[in-house]
Amino acid sequence: MRISHLLAAAACAAIAGGALAQKSASEAIDEYRAMLADGNPAELFEAKGEALWKQKRGPKNASLQACDLGKGPGVVKGAFVELPRWFADVGNVQDLETRLVTCMERLQGFNAAEIGETPFGRGEMANVTALATWVAAESKGLQFDLPQAHAQEKTFYEAGKRIFFMRGGTHDFSCASCHGEDGKRIRLQDLPNLTKNPGDGVGFAAWPAYRVSNGQMWSMQLRLNDCYRQQRFPFPEFGSDALTALSTYLGVNAKGAKSVAPALKR
Repeated sequence: MRISHLLAAAACAAIAGGALAQKSASEAIDEYRAMLADGNPAELFEAKGEALWKQKRGPKNASLQACDLGKGPGVVKGAFVELPRWFADVGNVQDLETRLVTCMERLQGFNAAEIGETPFGRGEMANVTALATWVAAESKGLQFDLPQAHAQEKTFYEAGKRIFFMRGGTHDFSCASCHGEDGKRIRLQDLPNLTKNPGDGVGFAAWPAYRVSNGQMWSMQLRLNDCYRQQRFPFPEFGSDALTALSTYLGVNAKGAKSVAPALKR
C-alpha cells in the first residue's frame, strides 16, 4: 500500500510539474505580480501625494489645489492620461513631474531649479514622485489620449521618435534595441513594443510604478533615466526636453491603452 501511494503521489507531482513547465516566464511573472497587487506599496505614496496636494506648504504657505494640470485649476481626474501636453503659461510642452514642479514654484514658492537638482527619492523630489503617483492613480482605468493639436506637441512627438531610435554609447544602443519590435525579451522579462500601442497597462501606461527589486517608487522620468543608464549615456537633467519628448512619443503611441499606474514592477 505504501509503495502504491508513493507511486500515485509521484505521478501527480509529475503531472503538476508538467503543467507548471508549460507556463511561460511572462505568465509566471504576471502571477507573481497579481499575488502582490493587493498590497502594492504604491498605495502609501498615493496617500502621501494626496496629502501633499492639499497641504499648505512652502514659502507662500499654499496648497496645490489651484494647480492646472491641463484640464483646469484643481482638476486631477483624467489629467495624467493627457500628459505631456502644451501649456501656454510656460510656452512649452511639459510632462506630469515638470508641471508639478512648476505649480510648486508658482503657487507655493519653492525653487524649481533646486528641486530639479535634488536626487530622486530625496527631499522635495521625493514629494514630486509622491504627487505624481497620486495624480496618476486618479486616472487609473482611463485611456491615454495625448493631445497633438498644438504645433509644439507634434514637434515633441517627432523629436521623441528620433531619440527613441537614436543609437549611441559604448554599446551602440537605442531605446528601440529593446522596445522596437515584437517578441523580444531580456532574461525572463518580455519587452513590449513601444512603437505602437502595446496594450493596457504596459509600457508607458504602467508608470509611476513600485519596484519590488529595490523597494523604491519610480516615476516616469526616473524610468527613462534608467534606459539612458543602460545605453551608457549621461542622465538628462530633470525636466529636460529630451525626457518630455520621449514621454510624448511613448504616450501618443499608447493612445487607447488603459492606465494601471501606479503599477507594480519587479
